[in-house]
Amino acid sequence: MSYPHLFTPLTLGHLTLPNRVLMGSMHLGLEEAPGGFERMAAFYAERARGGVALMVTGGIAPNEVGRPLEHGATMTSADDVRDHRIVTDAVHATGGRIVMQILHFGRYAKHADLVAPSAIRAPINHLTPREMTTDEVDSTVDDFARAAELAREAGYDGVEIMGSEGYLINTFLAGCTNRRTDEWGGDARGRMRFATEIVRRTRARVGSDFLLLFRLSMLDLVPGGSTLAETLELAKELEAVGVDILNTGIGWHEARVPTIATPVPRAAFAEVTRRLRSGVGIPVVASNRINTPEVAEALLADGVADLVSMARPLLADADFVAKAQAGQAERINTCIGCNQACIDHTLDGRITSCLVNPRACHETLLDLSPTTLRKRVAVVGAGPAGMSAALTAARRGHEVVLHDAADVIGGQFDLARRIPGKEEFAETLRYFGAELVAAGVRLELGRRATVADLTGFDEVVLATGVDPRIPELEGIDHPKVVGYLEVLRGEVTVGSRVAIVGAGGIGFDVAAFLTQDGPSVSTDVELFFQHWGVDPDFLAPGGLVEAGPAHSARTVHLLQRRTSKPGEGLGLTTGWIHRTELARRGVRMVAGVTYRRVDDEGLHIETGNGPLTLEVDHVVICAGQVPRRDLYDDLVAAGVSVHLIGGADVAAELDAKRAIAQGTTLAAAL
Repeated sequence: MSYPHLFTPLTLGHLTLPNRVLMGSMHLGLEEAPGGFERMAAFYAERARGGVALMVTGGIAPNEVGRPLEHGATMTSADDVRDHRIVTDAVHATGGRIVMQILHFGRYAKHADLVAPSAIRAPINHLTPREMTTDEVDSTVDDFARAAELAREAGYDGVEIMGSEGYLINTFLAGCTNRRTDEWGGDARGRMRFATEIVRRTRARVGSDFLLLFRLSMLDLVPGGSTLAETLELAKELEAVGVDILNTGIGWHEARVPTIATPVPRAAFAEVTRRLRSGVGIPVVASNRINTPEVAEALLADGVADLVSMARPLLADADFVAKAQAGQAERINTCIGCNQACIDHTLDGRITSCLVNPRACHETLLDLSPTTLRKRVAVVGAGPAGMSAALTAARRGHEVVLHDAADVIGGQFDLARRIPGKEEFAETLRYFGAELVAAGVRLELGRRATVADLTGFDEVVLATGVDPRIPELEGIDHPKVVGYLEVLRGEVTVGSRVAIVGAGGIGFDVAAFLTQDGPSVSTDVELFFQHWGVDPDFLAPGGLVEAGPAHSARTVHLLQRRTSKPGEGLGLTTGWIHRTELARRGVRMVAGVTYRRVDDEGLHIETGNGPLTLEVDHVVICAGQVPRRDLYDDLVAAGVSVHLIGGADVAAELDAKRAIAQGTTLAAAL
């Protein structure tokens, strides 16, 4: 077996898990959606069939004030039990195991009744919580225990109590957010009483033959957070009062250190989990940026943990575990940590999905079953849209030819993987490269398709992408002016002083590319910790130390016409990372720019402060895109059935999420 430790069974009292993979909690948005429990049932059942040993649901509140939103999901009534039975019955019918996470949002809640141990507003929430009374704290402990009891009635195999990521329990534990003077505050032991009492009462309510997990914040990564010594003391107390498994969490949502996005090295925080495992006698789960079976196996073999938690990797591929066990790891659709369709959707109140797998959470809506009418399909353009359309169509049984003028597949993804911090994007190209061949797609690369090539097909899909938009600017033909494609492909040698015209996603990527000196911190844990200020010994409160200096040999101006904040359209959970990184490298971000001309002196602009000449060696144009549709009209005139997808359809800010979803959805309808 390729991964012997990953596929070693684990016995936990009354049940035995067939492997060491736990699917971590993700709020899907289905918990509150009409018909959402039927969709949740399909989602979890598919992953249970894919071999996951134990799954944790998205967070369910134990009472009304603990909800994430005004109409957030709770486990408080017989109606809730009946709804959740739909999920547990579906999972158990596959032989799977599932536990419900009990999550009180505390000061992260987005409704008027939010509460916390102390009335301290979270930096990421405009609402200030009300301080809980002593009686309210005690009754909330009972609410957790009651929710666990109802979860058992609903058929769950256990519950996970959420004590991490800055939610209510976590804020009781940290001195920076718990300034109480009653028995629920004070010193570290007083602050941990809320957590231990929840576990004590819950265990008494549900009995010994019901799994009880606790998700423990190993590193808060906020000023004034708990120390590792306090966390390890709490872990021993939790073991003593009845916890079966300690799951680990890293960083509060308000932390200014990336923890799960692409720029974070794989398994970056494994060492702190090893410290926990050595101090307790119950199984411990490693988490955060574990996205391949090789990484998971190494952690288990090295004694870091007893299980590994993978959440988003199982959005990306429901059959992750089965493929690994069958020795087909190269066929896994790897999570690239982009956050665009999962966490960003959650925070925006939308249904969770996955950029590389748009069927996630849409299993009952996106039918990819085999076709009853086999067609000849030509797809032009092997970027994200074209690759997804070709692969889905071929898997459904169509005869597919995929054309691209380039010698390799990937399109814009082939550029994205070159950006520091986006190295994971190469995994998507690896996946499509293998799967297109396995599905029988015929690749025609290195030559532009013509109308003659495409006649005779039943369907033609144009996924030809975009061309860079050339702005009207005096001096646009000056030798100083270069396009972003030439820069990212290494076709020009860029000078030490650069102005970038356009501060959208591509402008930010180009700025990161040009200011990267030395190796990317996303591939080296030690460099990552130094760069972002994580204590490598985990001794400082919250795990934070002063961040190391950033440096770039280039002077870069990142400019935009709009008066809004540069990078405003970047991802909800990743935009701040990109802005912080460029600011630390000294990139000068300027909004409200009027471009005048380019000449030998440089780029002439106007801002609110008047005219200015930027004495630069190069001006890189990142001013948007236009659809590339040169074949469309001729094909329509020839009577060919043509479909436009991806950038060829809408050349807005490049959007791989939309492109892959559009390609998949179209192919499902052919």
